[in-house]
Amino acid sequence: MAEEKKAAPKKPAESKKAPAKKKAAPKKKAAPKKPAAGQVNVYNLDGKVKGSIDVPEVFGTQHRPDIIRKAVNSAQANRRQAYGPGKMAGMRHAVAQLGKGRGAARVQRLTQGGAAAESPPNVGGRRAHPPRPERDWTEKINKKEKALALKSAIAATGNFEMVKTRGHKVTDKMTMPMVVSDDFEMLFDDITKEYTKQKARPAYTKETVKVLLALGFENEMTRAKDGVHQRAGRGKMRGRRLKKPKSILFVVDDMEKARKCLGNIPGVDVTTAARLNVEHLAPGGDPGRLTVYTEKALANLGGK
Repeated sequence: MAEEKKAAPKKPAESKKAPAKKKAAPKKKAAPKKPAAGQVNVYNLDGKVKGSIDVPEVFGTQHRPDIIRKAVNSAQANRRQAYGPGKMAGMRHAVAQLGKGRGAARVQRLTQGGAAAESPPNVGGRRAHPPRPERDWTEKINKKEKALALKSAIAATGNFEMVKTRGHKVTDKMTMPMVVSDDFEMLFDDITKEYTKQKARPAYTKETVKVLLALGFENEMTRAKDGVHQRAGRGKMRGRRLKKPKSILFVVDDMEKARKCLGNIPGVDVTTAARLNVEHLAPGGDPGRLTVYTEKALANLGGK
């Protein structure tokens, strides 16, 4: 008989495994919509984008750093107080000269005691070439130049690269100029009501700092706080001990209430659109200061 063919061993049945479920990717936060051309974002007090607003025409002014610096120098010079010694300073003595042949310097000497006096090299004597109180320190600037400097400085606050180059710590998500809602104008009243309910003294600065942190100004506030230092030289003894860097400028509609909330934060200044000047926008003549406008303030500049 023919040899029977051996049956091939059966392979064990492969167990069907259910396909592994893919882990769901974490949801990314939706990025804020970029404003259309000629518009900027308006931020709520919690740092979220409320909407957008048209940028006034003044932000399209040509950048003129030379005119801005000239306007700042003129403003500082016109504010300078003339100084100098009195007409009789160092001359209130009865003096006489010894003359030649005495082996002593021929300087003015007191008639009572013989000590040197009045001459510039002597202790208590007059100054040789003192500053004159009658000197005129003012510097003229044309009205049209001054107006152009203000418009150009305002336009510089809307240039992100210029603000960043000046040294301010801003995030890439911010749109320049920085605009916050008009709720910021009511911050003082809201804090007052909240603390009145608690029967406590209102902590205006503490609550305002929370709003600034929500708006993304943490690094900028730290820069300003760490930059406060003691002045070198005699100035520290004359009422100007500390030097503080310039930080955020707030342009609001009601300056008095805003100042009570922001006045104690290092480097922060508050003003209105009507009182805005070149020194506010370009301290030291350097344009591009980090500036925050409220909707009302921007409307006063021509925004809609």
